[in-house]
Amino acid sequence: MLTRTLLLLLAASLCAQPPKLKLWSLQPVVSPPIPPGLHQNPIDAFLAVPQKAKGLKPNPPADKLTLLRRATFDLTGLPPTPAEQDAFLADASPNAYDKLIDRLLASEQHGVRYARHWLDVLRYADLDGTDGGVMPASASIYRWRDWMIHSLNEDIPYDQFVRAQILGNRHGGRPTLTVFGTRAKAEPVPQDQFALGFLARAALTGNDRDQDIALNAVETVSSAFMGMTVACAKCHDHRFDPIKQTDFYAMKALFDPLVLRRVPLSTPAEIYAYGRAVEAYRRVKEPVDQAIEKLTAPYYEKLYAVRVSMLPPDVRAIVLKPERQRSVAEQKTADDYFPVLRIDPPKLKEIMPKDVIQAYDALLKQQRELKAPPGLDAHVIVEEDSARLLQPTYLLTSGDPTKPEKDKAVAPGFPFQPPDTDFRYGRREGFVDWLTDKQNPLFARVAVNRLWQWHFGEGLQKSPSDFGLLGGRPSHPQLLDFLAAEFTRQNFSMKAMHKLILTSHAYQQSSLPNPVNQKLDPTNTTLWRFRLQRLEAEPLWDAILSSAGQLDLSIGGKSFQIVKTDSKQSIFLPKDGTFEAHKNRRAAYLTRGYIPSTEVMAHFLQSFDVDDGRTPCPVRTQTITAPQALFSMNDPLVEDATTNLASRLAKAPDLPSSVQLAYRETIGRPPSNLELDRALSYLSSDPTKLKGLVWLLYNLDEFLFIR
Repeated sequence: MLTRTLLLLLAASLCAQPPKLKLWSLQPVVSPPIPPGLHQNPIDAFLAVPQKAKGLKPNPPADKLTLLRRATFDLTGLPPTPAEQDAFLADASPNAYDKLIDRLLASEQHGVRYARHWLDVLRYADLDGTDGGVMPASASIYRWRDWMIHSLNEDIPYDQFVRAQILGNRHGGRPTLTVFGTRAKAEPVPQDQFALGFLARAALTGNDRDQDIALNAVETVSSAFMGMTVACAKCHDHRFDPIKQTDFYAMKALFDPLVLRRVPLSTPAEIYAYGRAVEAYRRVKEPVDQAIEKLTAPYYEKLYAVRVSMLPPDVRAIVLKPERQRSVAEQKTADDYFPVLRIDPPKLKEIMPKDVIQAYDALLKQQRELKAPPGLDAHVIVEEDSARLLQPTYLLTSGDPTKPEKDKAVAPGFPFQPPDTDFRYGRREGFVDWLTDKQNPLFARVAVNRLWQWHFGEGLQKSPSDFGLLGGRPSHPQLLDFLAAEFTRQNFSMKAMHKLILTSHAYQQSSLPNPVNQKLDPTNTTLWRFRLQRLEAEPLWDAILSSAGQLDLSIGGKSFQIVKTDSKQSIFLPKDGTFEAHKNRRAAYLTRGYIPSTEVMAHFLQSFDVDDGRTPCPVRTQTITAPQALFSMNDPLVEDATTNLASRLAKAPDLPSSVQLAYRETIGRPPSNLELDRALSYLSSDPTKLKGLVWLLYNLDEFLFIR
C-alpha cells in the first residue's frame, strides 16, 4: 500500500506544472560596487574576493612573447610575425601592452576572427538543404558574413548589430518626429540589407514551405540574444523555465509574415547584356533539347507508365489528372511523388538499343557543352508580405507545420513580454525595442558572457545560450553584472569590452601550474591562472599558411571549397561561380554546411570540431583525436607548408639563423639554447633537413595550444 501511494505521489509530481521561477537572469542588472584593493582593472578586484577566500595567489604575468601570441590569436586569429615579435620586445614603454591591444583591435583581421565566433552562434552555412535542393540564399549568403566582418571592424554598437540582423535597419523601426511635425522611420544604412541574410539563411525552399524562417528565427534569436531555450517549448510548455508553448508560437508569429525576396545588384547595362546572352543561349540550346525529347519520348513514356502503375490507386488518379484540374492538396501530393516518378538518363539507357544509346550520348554531350551565361548578381533577403500579416498563427502539433491546431490561434508576442509592448510600428520592431532596451536584464548579460567565453575559453555562465534553470548560475555573478552594466554604459561597444577584459591581470597571467593552487582550486574556477586553449580549426589553418608565407589576407568575398565531389554528388551542388577559386584564404571563408548526398564540410573542419551550421553552436567541442594528429603529420596542407617554409629558411645566412626563424614563425618565440643545440645536431649541417625540422615544429603541442 505504501509503495502504491509513493508511486501515485511521484506520478503526480511529474505531471504537475513546474512552479513559476524567479530566475536570476531576469532580475535587473545593478552594477555592484568594485571591491577595495590595489587593482588597476576592476575585473581583478572582483576575482580577488573568491581567490582570497580560498587562500589562492594568482599567477604572475606571462612573458611578453607568450602574451603577444595569446592576444594576437585571440583578437585576429593569426600568429604574430617575427617583425611584430621584435617590435613588441623592443617597446619598453609602460603602455606597450595597451598599444598592442589597440593595434590588434584596429586590424581589419579582427572582424574576420570575431565574425566567425558570431556566425557559429547564428548558424551560418554556405549550403544547407535536402537532396535535389539547396537553400535559396546559398549563392549570396557570404554577404551576410561580409557585413558582419565590416560591422565588427567598425565597432557598431551591439544593439545596432542585433537590430540590423532582425530588422535590416540598425537604427530600429520606430518613427521619430521630424522638424515638419511628421513621423518617419530612420533610413536604414544601405549595407544593412545584407544583415538580413541571417533570417533568409533559414529557408530551404523558395516558398519556405516548412516555415523554416519563423521556426529557426525563434530558436536562434532566443538562444543567441536572450540566452533562453525557447525552442524547448515548441511541443509543450517548458519543463523548467517560465516559458509556455503559447510563448513559442507567439514569438513565431513575429516572423511568420516574412518571405524571401531577391534583390538585384546589377546595373541596367549588365541587365540588358544578360538578357541578350540568355536569348542567344536559348536559340542554340532549344534544338538540342527538342532532339533529346524526341529521341527519348517512347522510352520515357514506357518507364513512366510502369512507375505510375505501381502507385496507390488514389495517388495514381491524382498523377494522371491534368495539372490545371488538381486541387492545392492534390498538387502537393503529385509534387511529393515526383522523386519516385523521375526518370534519370541511366534508367532510359537500360531499355534503349545500342544505336539509340550512341545517338543519345552524343546529344547529351552536345547539351553539356552549351554553357548558360552566369546569372545576374543578387542578394536574397526577407521582407514582410502584407497578405501573410493577415493570416493567424496557430499552435503546431509536435512542431509540424502541416498540423496546425486551428482551435488554438496565438497573437504575436514573446516570452517575458511587458504589458505595454508597442506593436504599432511592426511585430519585429516591437520585439526588438524590448530586446535591445538597456533595461533588459538578459541582453547585456548574455553578450558580455559570450565575449568573456571567447577570451577565456569558458563563460562566467558556463552555458552561454541557457540562462535558465538548467543552465546553472554564474561562477562570478557580481563580476558578470558589473561587465553587463559597463557594457551598457559604454553604449554597447564590443571593442571597449574586449579591451577591458584583455587589460586585466586575469587575462595576462601565466598559464603555468601551481601545486598549491591546484589543490585548493583544481578546476581553476577562480581563474588563478590562464586556461590553456587549443587552437580552433580556423586559426590552426591560418597559422600553417601564415608561417609558410602563403596566406591570402584579403577581406570579404565568396567561400572557397576544398572538398572534391564526384559527378553523382555534384548535381546537388550550386552552379559554377558559387565558390571562390583561391584556396589559400583564411579558413573563416572555408565552405561549411550539409546536404545529405554530398560532402560539403572539409574533413579538416570536421576533425577539429567545427559544426556544419544546421543548429546554433554556442560552444565548440574541443577534442584531442587521432585524425587531428594524422592531419598534422600527413595532410597535403602541412606538406606544402613545410616545403615552402623550409625553402624560406634555407635563405637565411646560416643554419642557426634558420632554426631561430623556424621557431619564431611557427610557435612565436626563439628556441632555447638546448632546443637550438638539438635542432643543429639533427640538421648535421644539411639544409635539406630543414623540412623535417619544420614538420616537427608543426606537430608540437606548443604549436596547437595557446599558453
